[in-house]
Amino acid sequence: MTARTLGEPGSPAGRRRIVVLDYGSGNLRSAERALAAAGADVLVTGDLAVAADADGLVVPGVGAFAACMAGIEALGAGPVIAGRVAAGRPVLGICVGMQILFESGDEHGVVTKGLGLLPGSVTRLAAVRLPHMGWNTVQAPVGSVLFAGLPADSRFYFVHSYAVGDTAALAAAGAGVTTAHHDCDFVAAVERGPLSAVQFHPEKSADTGAALLRNWLNTVPAGG
Repeated sequence: MTARTLGEPGSPAGRRRIVVLDYGSGNLRSAERALAAAGADVLVTGDLAVAADADGLVVPGVGAFAACMAGIEALGAGPVIAGRVAAGRPVLGICVGMQILFESGDEHGVVTKGLGLLPGSVTRLAAVRLPHMGWNTVQAPVGSVLFAGLPADSRFYFVHSYAVGDTAALAAAGAGVTTAHHDCDFVAAVERGPLSAVQFHPEKSADTGAALLRNWLNTVPAGG
């Protein structure tokens, strides 16, 4: 069986060409299926040229911050992600794929440098019960694009023990910040220009996650 390419003949006409970045970490196939169901032409690949050229790029991630950053660095994907953001081309980070967009992650006393595309540090949640696993509501800001049209009591699926807790630097940088609460407040999503990121798993969040992915796809210019 020959591996297909993004946007090849026979791909659905008019669909946004989305790459799910394969750097050795993430719910790749579930993200692929969810994005396809939301209306995208999706390819899972570690080919950086394809990732750079796609209409939209999704950076997934599960597990430890340091391990995900090691995978990004081994692939050499950092400059591609940063280059897309600098050029105004859409990027969506999911779970640890969101976390590595920040300046650093502190896990078990070990600080690992992140991509630095968003201000702030990922730290252990100040919560009694960890991991934070299951469905939770979020508080989105007025004008949010990701959460447009979703009821205020919409629930999303979280699995994590670390997050960004300080919203001040993000607000100062002009980002739209969505928060959630699990014994403490933390950043559940960020929207700043072409860069979007969510701490939860939209691909595991049923209809609400599908709606959020469609909202994101609507921000992605086709043929960009």
